[in-house]
Amino acid sequence: MNTTNNNNLKAANGDRALDFSRIQTLDQADVRGKRVLLRVDFNVPMQDGVVGDMTRMQRVLPTIRKLLAAGATVIVLSHWGRPKGQPSPETSLEPVASKLRELLGGTPVHFVKDCVGKEAKRGVEALKPGEVAVLENLRHHSGEESNDREFARQLADLGDIYVDDAFSSAHRTHASIDAITNFLPSYAGLLMMAEISALEQALEHPARPVMAIVGGAKTSTKIKVLINLAARMDSLVLAGGLAGTMLYTKGVEIGKSLCEKDAVPVVKEIMAAAKQSGCEIILPIDVVVAKEFKAGAESYVCDINEIPADVMILDTGPKTVEALKRRLGETRTVLWNGPLGAFEIAPFGEGTFELAREAARLTKSGKLVTIAGGGDTVSALNAAGAAQDFTYVSTAGGAFLEWLEGRTLPAVAALARNDALVMSEA
Repeated sequence: MNTTNNNNLKAANGDRALDFSRIQTLDQADVRGKRVLLRVDFNVPMQDGVVGDMTRMQRVLPTIRKLLAAGATVIVLSHWGRPKGQPSPETSLEPVASKLRELLGGTPVHFVKDCVGKEAKRGVEALKPGEVAVLENLRHHSGEESNDREFARQLADLGDIYVDDAFSSAHRTHASIDAITNFLPSYAGLLMMAEISALEQALEHPARPVMAIVGGAKTSTKIKVLINLAARMDSLVLAGGLAGTMLYTKGVEIGKSLCEKDAVPVVKEIMAAAKQSGCEIILPIDVVVAKEFKAGAESYVCDINEIPADVMILDTGPKTVEALKRRLGETRTVLWNGPLGAFEIAPFGEGTFELAREAARLTKSGKLVTIAGGGDTVSALNAAGAAQDFTYVSTAGGAFLEWLEGRTLPAVAALARNDALVMSEA
C-alpha cells in the first residue's frame, strides 16, 4: 500500500462516461447473406483436449442461433490460454470447435486452422449460409494482444459485420475486441447486452435502496471496487478478509483472522468516503471461528467483540445472517461479489448459502433485483442452489471487477463509438 490513496478516492466517481444508447444491438443488424465475425470468449477449462465446464459456450449459443436463423454465416473468433503469439497444438481451439458442433446439434461447424491469411480465407469462403466456422486461436498471432491494426484489418477482411459477445474479455484492449471495430460495422451480441444491462441496472440506475455485498480474502484486490461502491450504494456489506481488515481498523481484536494491516490507511479513507456519500458500511456482529482452516475443524460462534487470540474468522455468524436477511427484505437491488466466508470447506459456507437462498427467494417473488458475478461468487451461489433464481449471474471475472471499479471497458467503449460507422454503412 502506498500514497496512491488520494488517486484511488478520486476514482470514486468512476471514469465511465459512455452513452450506452449508442451501442448497436443484433436487432439493428441486417445479417442475411452476410458473414458475421462473432467474437466470443471460449477460454474454457480444458484437459487432455477435452472441454470441461461449458458454461461460457452455452451462454453464447442464443447469439449464434439468432444469427443463423437470420440467414448469416457465423465465423467464431476466440482466444485460449497464453501461447504468447506462437502456434501450439496445446492451445488449439479444435477441441472447442468439436464441442460447439455437439452443442449446436445438426448445424455444420467447421474448424479452420488459422485465423488470418490464406488458410483462414479459404476456410471462410467455403462456408454456406447457416454454417459456422471456428477459427484458430487468435493469440497464436502476437498482433492480437498488441491490438495491432493490421492484424485487426486482416480479421475484418474475413467478414461483413462484427459482433462482440465476449463480455468476459471486454476489459482487454486487443485487436479482435478494440481495433477491429474501426473496420467493420459493429454490434453487441445478446450476452454482451445482457451483461451491460445487468450492471447498468445495479450500478447506474438501480431501484433503491441498493445494497452491495462484497467478500474476499484480500482488501488490496478490492480497494477500487470498494471506493466506487461506497459512492454509489446505500449500504455496503463486507465479509471475509475485507471485513477482517475493516474490523481491525476499527480497533476490534480479530485473533488470527485474515487482515492486511498495511491497508489500514486506505480503509480509513474508504470509511470516510462512505460516510460522506451516505453509504452505510455493515460489518458482522457475530462470526464462526476455528483454530484451524481445514475440513472437520472444531468451530463455534462468538460475538465480534469476544474473539479469542488463537482463532480465525471463517464465516459470518447466524445473528449477522438473520440481520442481513431482514435488510434484504427492505432492499430493492443487490449487487453481490464475493462469499461471506470460506464456503469451500464445510461448515464455513452456511452463512453464504443461507443469505443466497433468501436473496433467491425474494428475487423469485419479484421483490428484489439480484446481480452477482465473480468466480467464487458463482461457485458459492451454485453450491447454495440459488444461482438460477438470481436476476442475473455474470460469467465474467476481470471485466466484472473492472466495471465495479467504475472503469470504462475497452470493448464497451469500442461498441459505443462505432455507431457512426454502422450508420454510414446502413
